[in-house]
Amino acid sequence: MGRPDTITMSMRELDRCKVIQAVVDDGLMVWRAAEKLGISKRQVERLVLRYREDGPSGLSSRRRGRCSNRQLSPGLESRIRGLIRDSYADFGPTLACEKLRERHGIDLANLAAGTSSDASA
Repeated sequence: MGRPDTITMSMRELDRCKVIQAVVDDGLMVWRAAEKLGISKRQVERLVLRYREDGPSGLSSRRRGRCSNRQLSPGLESRIRGLIRDSYADFGPTLACEKLRERHGIDLANLAAGTSSDASA
């Protein structure tokens, strides 16, 4: 891993940081920064505020390092993989998903979207 004072940024975030830094330090107009970044003036103002409060680290993604909100719990994932391996190995993904819903009460579409399901059945 990096040093504590190192910030991980994508190239897009780095470009965004340079433009926001120009707004703060060099007086680049907000509307021109919005034009360069392809975002609204209001969003540039929000980014400038975050930059002033947190520095460049305020512009990096807050989701970095977190699990996806579409990720299944490890127990449920292993159960589903086992069911597919044992009963539906020769099925395509759509048919396997339908059979999981019909026979086992596991609705992968709703699980992936983050809504409730009868996955405990």
